[in-house]
Amino acid sequence: MKTVSSIALALGALLVFAAPRVAAAETDCLSCHGDKTLQDASGRSIGVDGAKFGASIHGSLKCGDCHATIKDYPHPDQVTPVKCETCHADQAAGLVGSVHANRAEHPCTSCHGDAHSIFPKADSRSAVYPLNIPRTCGACHGNAAMAQKHGLPNVYPLYIDSIHGFALSKEGLLVAANCQSCHGSHHILSHKNPLSPTYKANIPKTCGTCHAGITENYMGGVHGKAVAAGNLNAPVCTDCHTAHAILQPTAAAFRMQSTPICGSCHKDKLSTYRDTFHSQLGSLGGYVETARCWDCHGAHDVLPASDPRSPIAKANLVTTCGRCHAGANASFVQYQPHANAHNRKLNPALYFVRLFMNLLLAGTLGFFMIHTILWLIRSRYDQIKRKAAGGGKNA
Repeated sequence: MKTVSSIALALGALLVFAAPRVAAAETDCLSCHGDKTLQDASGRSIGVDGAKFGASIHGSLKCGDCHATIKDYPHPDQVTPVKCETCHADQAAGLVGSVHANRAEHPCTSCHGDAHSIFPKADSRSAVYPLNIPRTCGACHGNAAMAQKHGLPNVYPLYIDSIHGFALSKEGLLVAANCQSCHGSHHILSHKNPLSPTYKANIPKTCGTCHAGITENYMGGVHGKAVAAGNLNAPVCTDCHTAHAILQPTAAAFRMQSTPICGSCHKDKLSTYRDTFHSQLGSLGGYVETARCWDCHGAHDVLPASDPRSPIAKANLVTTCGRCHAGANASFVQYQPHANAHNRKLNPALYFVRLFMNLLLAGTLGFFMIHTILWLIRSRYDQIKRKAAGGGKNA
């Protein structure tokens, strides 16, 4: 038969834990830990929010199911940490060998939140709910000190300002890519590991989980075929779009930087493009809509000119140029967008025309510069002469 004191203790615990599922927990534990403000000697909170725990995924468990090493009441100040792997063996196995394998630095609660208020990942209150994942990961990967300590980039602000981050945080699109979509959840590996979804050779497949159509086009192009053949010098998605600070491809900022991106690999083609009207219109005039590399070559399914499907194949040039230049014909497409005016052997006529125009320009500017200097000298001489003549008359 229970004593009056034990009955009062039980009633007090039930009042603190109003949630219906929490009644399964031991009343002895709740008599202390039901105080949400309770802290241990180090200042760490050891109180339990009854309402949250009752609604959490662990709400049906007894305290001893997780804190199995605690046998006596009251228990010692120092208790053995809970072993989550007792129930979550698959997740624990995934952490082995991952970048988060150090349990002391990356405990389960660092991602899932307080153990007494963990909700299913499909619950909007969960720390690993799709809309909340960037903020959860950003607690570490948006920390400058942490980034410096581990030699990692501070990626959280880059992601939030990206097209993926905007779609998730501003538009609330659950299908938008979050950290887990690309890196995984527990078995997260370094991008240098060939088994990682962010290893360069695996990136097209990783991005293809969402962008299936684009990935199919990419794999059919020269870049995709090169990567599939094992050439990791060929560009993948992140080489052109970056990994975290991904811009809307139709945005002016992306178009303006797209040519240098292509030119980082195709340096010879970049130098010849720089000499053309298209480039001068964009770089000097700031005109966004001028033709960039992918306007002519395609963006993902880039094919050589020898391929009849390529937009720069001879039979397709009128159509390709005609997208911008209405009325383009066979004569119009004789224009050479990558003509090398600096190579006398390849383009002798163009070389000498360029040389003549440069000499003409230099000669014209030089002539008028000399003319201006002589004019100034003559003007100054006449000024001095008139002043001297005026002084003699006054005398």
